[in-house]
Amino acid sequence: MIKVLFICHGNICRSPMSEFILKDMVEKRGIQDQFEIASAATSTEEIWNGRGNPIYPPAQAELRKHKIGNTAYTNFSGKRARQVTREDYGYYDYILCAETTNIRNTVRITGEDTEHKIKRLLDYSKDPRNIADPWYTGDFGVTYTDICEGCESFLSWLEQEGHISITNKIK
Repeated sequence: MIKVLFICHGNICRSPMSEFILKDMVEKRGIQDQFEIASAATSTEEIWNGRGNPIYPPAQAELRKHKIGNTAYTNFSGKRARQVTREDYGYYDYILCAETTNIRNTVRITGEDTEHKIKRLLDYSKDPRNIADPWYTGDFGVTYTDICEGCESFLSWLEQEGHISITNKIK
């Protein structure tokens, strides 16, 4: 089982989009039983009285536009923001952040990255970079495209490293 945790600042845009985009990709390839995929925030800004906010409506709309959320595995209706914990570091194999600031803030919570688990999602791509925050840019389409690039690159890397075998490739 490959355990992946996506991280962004508030866990209402980039990290839940990443969570459900990767879930959609692995489900379409028939390898969802090889993964546990979740997302979290570095901040508590989207968590009130112990209850996290749902995925930001424009992020939900972008996922729906690409037909993500229509299966039991990709249904994001119950997703609520939560903050990353120190225990998450021991539990997850890969902690994939949207940007460099998320890495710094994750390490403040989890402790030093002694196992080199914490990276930016797009570090797996041919063009490593931060994923722009659509909360500020307003461009959820660009964020979606960047996340897809990162998730595809991550899956390719896992396959190259021999961690998974993908027989159903998606175009």
